[in-house]
Amino acid sequence: MARDTLAELLGILRLERIEENIFRGPSQDLGWGAVFGGQVLGQALSAAAQTVDAERAVHSLHAYFLRQGNAHKPIVYTVDPIRDGRSFTTRRVVAVQDGKAIFSLAASFQIDEPGLEHQAEQMPEAPDPETLRPEDELARRYIEGLPPAVQAKIPARMRERATSPRPIDVRPVNPRDPVRPPAEPARRQVWFKANGALPDEPAVHRYLLAYASDFHFLVTAMQPHGVSWMTPGMQVASLDHAMWFHRPFRLDDWLLYDIDGPFTGNARGLVRGRFFDRQGRLVASTAQEGLVRDRRG
Repeated sequence: MARDTLAELLGILRLERIEENIFRGPSQDLGWGAVFGGQVLGQALSAAAQTVDAERAVHSLHAYFLRQGNAHKPIVYTVDPIRDGRSFTTRRVVAVQDGKAIFSLAASFQIDEPGLEHQAEQMPEAPDPETLRPEDELARRYIEGLPPAVQAKIPARMRERATSPRPIDVRPVNPRDPVRPPAEPARRQVWFKANGALPDEPAVHRYLLAYASDFHFLVTAMQPHGVSWMTPGMQVASLDHAMWFHRPFRLDDWLLYDIDGPFTGNARGLVRGRFFDRQGRLVASTAQEGLVRDRRG
């Protein structure tokens, strides 16, 4: 029987409540031993949302990655109910592993309110996702095209994860070879969609989008330098992550992630992203600064 990777991911993000305002979640091993930043981001948002009335939706989050997490151990999330106001609710979440904080998040939730609306930025042109190749298929072709000696250096778990069907269908508009990346402008576009139907729970779609928002993100700032996270000697890690949710959306329909990297310097890179639905509506915005340390000598 084929694995239901979407159901597995939903189970990882839903968490286990072990005490009032304390949750525990398993870690997802994507092949490199460390916890994927999107996983702890999605789990922390899930923990916060489970302590807030369902009619209040998250509208912003700000997070810091403090320590590298171990993908072979669970993570405990403690939620601090800072404020419950008439319109807004604020939560602070700390993720703990081995007795140490590895991540912190502040999230704000709001009731649905009418108000002024405008959208200054329009959806950029992009080919339809149905015309593009899924990322797992691209990864399989990249790996098969590598010399056998190079293929042998890729951990089996990483190779399996890279080429297996994924819980979220990821389709880059301009696929790039992560092993031999060309130097090009810091801009990329990627389509995202859950690989199956999702429940009619808006909070689920939001924490899944938070999870997905860390894919293809920081690497965009590295493109002008012709390097990637797989380049030997490059140390790459997320430092912080911010996200704003503008409109309701469904992640079991296609969303376009439009990303640019305006700056690299002082061993850091800055990236910004915008999620658009297929109707051209801006549904979420993101920003991240990360470590981009060149140790190639």
